[in-house]
Amino acid sequence: MNFPATRLRRLRRTEAMRSLVRETHLHPGALIYPLFICPGEGIRKEIGSMPGVFNLSIDEAIKEAEACAALGLGGLLLFGLPAQKDDNATGAWAEDGIVQQALRTIKQNKTLDSLVAIADVCLCEYTSHGHCGVVARDGDHYEIQNDSSVVLIAKTAASLAQAGADIVAPSDMMDGRVEAIRGALDAGGHEQIPVMSYASKFASAFYGPFREAADSAPQFGDRRSYQMDGANLREAMREIDQDMAEGADMLLMKPAMPYLDVIRAARERYDLPMGAYQVSGEYSMLHAAFQRGWLEPERTMMESLLSIRRAGADFIVTYFAKEAAKVLS
Repeated sequence: MNFPATRLRRLRRTEAMRSLVRETHLHPGALIYPLFICPGEGIRKEIGSMPGVFNLSIDEAIKEAEACAALGLGGLLLFGLPAQKDDNATGAWAEDGIVQQALRTIKQNKTLDSLVAIADVCLCEYTSHGHCGVVARDGDHYEIQNDSSVVLIAKTAASLAQAGADIVAPSDMMDGRVEAIRGALDAGGHEQIPVMSYASKFASAFYGPFREAADSAPQFGDRRSYQMDGANLREAMREIDQDMAEGADMLLMKPAMPYLDVIRAARERYDLPMGAYQVSGEYSMLHAAFQRGWLEPERTMMESLLSIRRAGADFIVTYFAKEAAKVLS
């Protein structure tokens, strides 16, 4: 029987050989761990739909951050659960806002210097109605006002930078927000703070568990008038073009696994540092399968992260970050 001269299995025979020729690599420094910060002390409340993920008071969040630093993770993405909400998202930009307090505490802890502190910039956790901007209502009709929302979003970004954020990450999908944020940062003396834009954030069913984690579910309607239609890849490229023109320094694609084609298209087209967010629904559905014994947890976790990295993401925001780092160590 005549075999071809090239046998691709030759390079798969041993783990050492496979490792030598592996094309895509993961490392802890490219993983970002999200934290949900809430008021109080000694609070560590597990999120029912996200096993192993918690709402944390600042003291408990610092413990998590120290564990992340010890594992060599690249950074943290901070979300806040304020004590009170209102229509103008006052807690998002208040000097004593929950994330602002957390940032100051993190920056005072020198053991956390290896972690990049990324502050999510959005209003949905802080508004009484749960939308990502200012709402104008006329009877049963409502509209998310773009320009007045951008004013508050830029104010929030400046407040977070002043509190110590290394990167601000607007996730609201309002038009013009990157330019407004860049202007607010520069005017406040924070010209060195990068803007990492959620440049193509799709209106996705995969955000469901996050809305429990961040207590940010809309009280009426949905977010399809500002988050992107999942059918539109070309529009995603237009969104990225616009954000880059407005001064975005980095990109974040969201969700990840259901939109790997969008990540790949962006990677082939743009040179900016680009991450992807493996969102709550991706994490929770895998955990549901783990709990039923349908999937092998470690292999599935790592394969899911490799798929995102292979598609072109330079770094990954994931609730698996700590567990993945332990596997990689």
